[in-house]
Amino acid sequence: MTDSLAPSENKKAQLDELDRKLLKLLSQNSRRTNNSLAEELGIAASTCLARMNQLRESGVISRFTIEVDPQVLGRELEALIFVRIRPGARHLMSSFAQEMRLKPGVRQLFFLGGADDFVLHVAVRNSADVRQFVLDYLSSNPAVATTQTSLVFEHSTGNAEY
Repeated sequence: MTDSLAPSENKKAQLDELDRKLLKLLSQNSRRTNNSLAEELGIAASTCLARMNQLRESGVISRFTIEVDPQVLGRELEALIFVRIRPGARHLMSSFAQEMRLKPGVRQLFFLGGADDFVLHVAVRNSADVRQFVLDYLSSNPAVATTQTSLVFEHSTGNAEY
């Protein structure tokens, strides 16, 4: 297996209450200015910047990203596609994951433990597109044993505690 599917090293950062508050603010809006974060936290801007840099250097913050609303792009339907790899094709799991990440419509890919091996979160225009995705990229894939598709009626992100 390549590094992309291998378990990560056990890194554990020590976060204090200020770090946790900073992470919560950033998770709500990662584009906030350092000055606005510092003001809300009640600390000096230099302290806030030092904390932010320390969180990045320690790997707690790995990247800043955006969230795109798929409906605005005409992708009205979201689905979760559960994939089970054939027992004789387990050696293809890493390449399967890399290949699936590049397919149009794939928003997220989860490598699982349990009955299924992967879950693909896709955003497509309609049910015909999700059907075509399964036919083109999964049913025809020699590594895939089975798939099961569930439609997403509502999707929201959690309120993670840090």
